Amino acid sequence: MSDIFREVDEDIRHEKYRRLWDRFGSWVIAVAVLIVVGTGGYRGWLYWQDTQSQSAGDTFLEAVSLSEAGQYSEASQLYTELGSSIGGYPALAQMRQATDKANAGDATAALAEFDALSRDSNLAPALQNVAALRAAYIAVDSEPYDAIADRIESLTGDTDAFRAAARELLALSAWKNGDAETALTWITALEDDAETPQDIRQRVTLLGGLIRGQTGTPAEEGTAQ
Repeated sequence: MSDIFREVDEDIRHEKYRRLWDRFGSWVIAVAVLIVVGTGGYRGWLYWQDTQSQSAGDTFLEAVSLSEAGQYSEASQLYTELGSSIGGYPALAQMRQATDKANAGDATAALAEFDALSRDSNLAPALQNVAALRAAYIAVDSEPYDAIADRIESLTGDTDAFRAAARELLALSAWKNGDAETALTWITALEDDAETPQDIRQRVTLLGGLIRGQTGTPAEEGTAQ
């Protein structure tokens, strides 16, 4: 009797499974197909991304080589191509194009491009800051101190990664514009900062010595800690 009951139970279970499959089988198959297609599509997208990134990287390196060889027109064509590439290459290409214009003697165009990049909220903050510094480097010989400060004074905080470069530029700008007191303030900040790079420290020490000699400011005020 127990064997009969067991067979009946199995028949009932099989009948339930058959009914469930008849009802939901097509959905199970559809979900399985979607999973397979989705996984394949995602892997295909990753492969495409990797291929595009490698191609953009090769193009960028070729353009940089042309730039360094002074072939700015040829390099510009490649940088323009990178404008529609993926990742950070479009921004890097714009930065290099602006640098090429500066190197080719077109400081006005280069300054305008770096200023535009520094205000582009679509860029990573680090790239915006680099663009602001590059603009300040170009403008320091021709624009007043306030114009330089507007670009980079926000980068001079005690924990900012670009503080040394920004402080040096502000010291130089202040000195060029006849403001020895402000120049010495930035020089002292650099001298007191243990993380100031050695090359910058050497330059501002020379500038500080020159300014103090001209103004009669005691050297102890700007002595490095």
